[in-house]
Amino acid sequence: MIKKLTSYFGPGTFVAAAFIGPGTITICSIAGVKFGTDLIWALVLSILATIVLQNMSARIGLVTQKDLGTAMRHVVRHPVLKSILMFLVVVAIVFGNAAYEAGNISGAVMGFSVIYADTLVSIGGFQLDYLPLLIGVICFFILNMNSYKKIENVLIVLVVLMSLSFLTTAIITQPSYLALLQGVFLFNMPSESLTTVLAIVGTTIVPYNLFLHSSIVQEKWNGVKALSAAKWDSAIAIGLGGIVSIAVVVAASRLPKAELLSILDMAETLEPLYGVYAKYLLGFGFFAAGITSTLTAALAAAYVLKGCLGWKIAKSHPKFKWTWRGILFLGVFFSSLGINPIELIQIAQVSNAILLPFIAILLLAIVSNQKLMGEFKNTWLQNAVGILIVLFCLFLSFKSFFMMYSS
Repeated sequence: MIKKLTSYFGPGTFVAAAFIGPGTITICSIAGVKFGTDLIWALVLSILATIVLQNMSARIGLVTQKDLGTAMRHVVRHPVLKSILMFLVVVAIVFGNAAYEAGNISGAVMGFSVIYADTLVSIGGFQLDYLPLLIGVICFFILNMNSYKKIENVLIVLVVLMSLSFLTTAIITQPSYLALLQGVFLFNMPSESLTTVLAIVGTTIVPYNLFLHSSIVQEKWNGVKALSAAKWDSAIAIGLGGIVSIAVVVAASRLPKAELLSILDMAETLEPLYGVYAKYLLGFGFFAAGITSTLTAALAAAYVLKGCLGWKIAKSHPKFKWTWRGILFLGVFFSSLGINPIELIQIAQVSNAILLPFIAILLLAIVSNQKLMGEFKNTWLQNAVGILIVLFCLFLSFKSFFMMYSS
C-alpha cells in the first residue's frame, strides 16, 4: 500500500505537509465560520501560486543541483548585499520556524486532546503535559532515521490519513455544492474579510517551503530527466493540500456563526450536530497536521541554514542534525510549559510575509538566469505569471506589516 502511494507522491508531499498545519486549519476554520464558503477563491489562487513557485524551486534543485540558499549566494555577488540577505533569511526562517514549531506541537496536542483529554501529570505540585514531549520524541526518531525515503513514507501516510479525515468531516456536514462553486468563481469579498484573506494566503505560500523543496528533490531524483515527474508531483500533492484546506472551510461553514478560538471549539460544535465521529475525525486530522508540520519545519530550518551559510555537509553531519534538533527542542520546551506561542508565531508570520516577495523575486531571477538554468530557464509566460505572484506577495507583505503594527 505504502509502496503504491510513494509511486504517486514525492517531494511535493513535504510541501503539502508543511503548509497544512495547525495554523492553516485554524485560519480555514475561522474563514468558514465567519464567511461561509465566500473566501474559497482565495485558497484556490493561493494554491495555484504555490504550485507555480514550488515548481520553480524544484527546477532549480534538479537543473543546478543546488538548493535555493546556495543558488542565491551564487546570484547575489556583492558581499555586503549577500551578507544582509543571508542574515535576513536565517533570522526570518530559522528563528521563525522555532516559533512555528511551538504552535505545531501545541496544535498536535490540541488535536489529540479532542480524542483523549487527560494528558496532564502532577510532579511535585506542578502539572505537566507529557504529550508535547511524546510528540517531540516521535518526531525526533522519525527525523533521526536520516533517510529521505523513510521520512517521505511517514509523511505520505499522515497526509493521506489527514486528507481523508478532513474530507470525510466535510462530507458528513452535507455542504451546499452550489455555494461551494460560488465560493470558487464569484470572488466575493465580504466586509471585514481582508484580514482573513491575507491570513489564508500567508499560511499557504510559505517561504521556507521554497528552500525545502529545492533541497529534497535532489534526494528523490537526479538531474533534469525528472523535471516532468517533479512538476506532476507538486501539482498533485499541493493540490491535495488545497482540497484539505477547502474541506475545512466547507465543514466550518456549516457551523453556527459563533466565536471560534480553537479546533476544540469546532470539535465540540460538530459533535451534537453530526455525531461523535465527526469530532474524532476532526481531532485526528488536526493531530496529523501538527505532526507533519513539526517534521517539515525542523527539517526546513536545517536546509535553510545549510544553504545560506554555505555548509558543504551531508544530512548526517552534526551541524545539520543539531539544527533540526534545536528547533524541535524549542518547540517541545515552549509547548510543554504551556507558554502561549501566539505572539512568537505572529512575529514569525510578519517576518516571513515581509521576506516572501524578496525570496520570490530572487527565485524569479535565478530561474531566468541563462548561465545557471540553460535551456530550462523561465519562458516569458512563466516570468509574467511569476511577476503577478510577486506583486501579490508585495501587497500581502505591506498589508501584513501595517495591519500588525497598527493594531
